[in-house]
Amino acid sequence: MGESLAREGANASDRIWTKDFILICLANFFIFLGFQMTLPTIPLFVEYLGGNDQLIGFVVGIFTFSALLIRPYAGHALESRGRKFVFLIGLSIFVLSVGSFGFAASIVFLFALRIIQGVGWGLSTTASGTIATDLIPASRRGEGMGYYGLSGNLALAFGPSLGLALTGTLSFVQLFLICAALGLASLLLSSRIRYKQAEKAAAETVTVKWDFYEKTALQPSILLFFITVTFGGIAAFLPLYTAQKDISGIQWYFLLYALALMLTRTFAGKIYDARGHRAVFIPGATLILGAMILLAWLPNSGILYVAAILYGLGFGSIQPALQAWSIEQAPRNRKGMANATFFSFFDLGVGIGAMVFGQIGHLLGYSSIYTTSAVSVFIAIVLYLFLLRKNPVKQV
Repeated sequence: MGESLAREGANASDRIWTKDFILICLANFFIFLGFQMTLPTIPLFVEYLGGNDQLIGFVVGIFTFSALLIRPYAGHALESRGRKFVFLIGLSIFVLSVGSFGFAASIVFLFALRIIQGVGWGLSTTASGTIATDLIPASRRGEGMGYYGLSGNLALAFGPSLGLALTGTLSFVQLFLICAALGLASLLLSSRIRYKQAEKAAAETVTVKWDFYEKTALQPSILLFFITVTFGGIAAFLPLYTAQKDISGIQWYFLLYALALMLTRTFAGKIYDARGHRAVFIPGATLILGAMILLAWLPNSGILYVAAILYGLGFGSIQPALQAWSIEQAPRNRKGMANATFFSFFDLGVGIGAMVFGQIGHLLGYSSIYTTSAVSVFIAIVLYLFLLRKNPVKQV
């Protein structure tokens, strides 16, 4: 009987789908849905306000850089001030900024609101990933992060199409208020979570030293940077590229990408837990490389859809594996900082990708964006192999 109780206790400690984990997944879904609805509609709003392509690029890009700048503070605050404080503050800032978008009478005002939104996004997403990590058993971290990532992927599957559909029937004011309401739903759900207490040792560290990254998370984060550069080119310019080539079905691209992403999340994390990132990174990066080559070619809608599936399968494999890798090596009182480091490089890749590819597309054409993206992915593969060779015993 004692052995039976011990087994039940062990099984309970390995559970992923607890009440708090479900709450953080739901909160993450709603905040991502509100965000994804703004992703294709912000450029339309900038155009509505009289902006050109260059201004669209800057309004899109500045968001990622303000999120990037706040993440180091978020990482420290998660340990010194607690998960709940950072998450609720970040969600509140997000709700207020997005709800104000529709009332922006000028691009300058919208630009300022995007900076504020980036602050809220940086705080809330750094916190939510760390909270999910707290709630997932260490032995199933890759699998759990994959399930957690599904909540954002579901939002990605429906958010952009929903946002574009609503622009045809609602005003921009109404659209952005709906996005803010989704953020508010996330705020209410997050208030019901039982949060991990901040580590006392971390609070002492913050008073002695201010730093901007967790060194144990640098290697997977740098690899992530070269991968997410590609996302900057897709999010900002793929709709323009397909329109230029008179290829229909861009809305299906994002849907197929999201569905492939969700499918991969159901098994890639388990592979990571069983065999490590060596079994996940190279196959995933190769799929992304293939997707970029197809987009650079892009003769028709069929190739567009194949590229979407390849990109979703590849990114869905790599992102949770790299995030779990970033977190698992960090000390207990540095998990929040490791997550902040990971997402900082994510933001940096997307932001630099959007801005640099804007110039490349203007000078050399949209096809060159995806050729350059393929080169970035190839660099990630070469760098990963170099790290494996440098650290042959441990998993990089």
